[in-house]
Amino acid sequence: MKLSRRHLLKGIGAGAFGAATLTTLGNAMNGFQAANAAEVTGYKALVCIFMLGGCDTHDVLLPYDQSSYDSFRNIRTSMFSGYNGSRDRNQLLPLSPVNSGDFGGRQFAMPPEMSGLHGLFQSGDAAFVANTGPLIRPLNRTQWQNNSAQIPKRLFSHNDQQSTWVASAPEGAQYGWGGRFADAAIVSGANSNREFSTITAVGNELFLTGQEVLPYQVGLNGADEIGLLTEFNNSNTSNLLRRHFSAADYDQSNFIGRDVARIADKSVVLNESYNQAVKNLVPLSTQFPKTYLGSQLRAIANAIAIRDSLSVRRQVFFAATGGFDTHSSQAANLPERLSEVSEAMTAFHSAMQELGIGNSVTTFTASDFGRTLAANGDGTDHGWGSHHLVVGGAVQGQRIYGDVPPPAFDHEQDSGHGRLIPTISVEQYAEPMGRWFGLNDSEIAAALPNLSNFTAANPARNIL
Repeated sequence: MKLSRRHLLKGIGAGAFGAATLTTLGNAMNGFQAANAAEVTGYKALVCIFMLGGCDTHDVLLPYDQSSYDSFRNIRTSMFSGYNGSRDRNQLLPLSPVNSGDFGGRQFAMPPEMSGLHGLFQSGDAAFVANTGPLIRPLNRTQWQNNSAQIPKRLFSHNDQQSTWVASAPEGAQYGWGGRFADAAIVSGANSNREFSTITAVGNELFLTGQEVLPYQVGLNGADEIGLLTEFNNSNTSNLLRRHFSAADYDQSNFIGRDVARIADKSVVLNESYNQAVKNLVPLSTQFPKTYLGSQLRAIANAIAIRDSLSVRRQVFFAATGGFDTHSSQAANLPERLSEVSEAMTAFHSAMQELGIGNSVTTFTASDFGRTLAANGDGTDHGWGSHHLVVGGAVQGQRIYGDVPPPAFDHEQDSGHGRLIPTISVEQYAEPMGRWFGLNDSEIAAALPNLSNFTAANPARNIL
């Protein structure tokens, strides 16, 4: 692969100054034209919650009508005893979707550990998008079995499918659709401070990388600071250290060296300005759970609270938590993971309400892939399609969008062992979010390159 100056600088910026990964130096905006820029009145933000490892969403959107429940329980008999009763039908939290007539009498529920998100669904602030996942074009079981249609590369591989979910291509992809969405907002002039357009609390994430934006990384208590700058009472020593870390005295002619010095200087300046804005923030009264994901979403909530100080009207965020690769001990481990997700997302939703922008922030889940309906003993194996949640005041909620395959084998969406062939592509999942964010048709097409392959009506189109 040809190593460009841009990619070298990107790597240096992320590695040496991970607390503030900066925007690219180039001005190319292929696919985005200022004359047709995104519509960006008011403030809007998208927040991706990525469940690393491949979440078994068969265990999130559960069958509840007696016949379907019995089928599900019979298939997973080997795991049920490990749940200590939490998957008994009388312990499940039944859902009341307003489009229940779409499912021919079938009923659905959520597990008891997800009571917070269940409440948001019931109140109309959350919806499911069923059986979504990476696709290049529509695919049925016959085409899968005959190998007669394009399928995503390297299915069932963690790294590749994480990349495909967020960038429409396996590991090695350059740009994520969250970054592309933010690129469109940059052209419109939405953000005076483009470096704060995409923000992560976990690392330099592909999802947030565009041609014009790179993710700014915050720590769980604000932007990470260069600790030595605050270790010395002597102002002269502190100033010298600051000049060193910001490369203020670099005067060489090497163009890469100059670029690195510029990145170093801006990293220090951005961190200081971000932390100053956080220090002036009136603390939120919403109590976040003291979990890894809860801490990330608290940091993101604080970033949203200082949006005016950061001069941004469009932002995309990324948070993630792991532990979902449940090949074994699923009944023992998955409920705790699902509880973490539900409690953190529910608290975040409350924080947005507290800030008065509940209709302006949309949160959604993603994962490497779903898992097999079949149990391997006390766990499940890598799957494909999965069910995901979209949460926010703007969501047309209390609905299940798309088709929910039955808890059985050998149906039209079963590629084997209950591994679901998606009926909604990731691009279709993302499309209504992009339109809500303000993107026009050409910007949507540039951000979601496979979307044009899906000519039938998008089942998730009206979720926002």
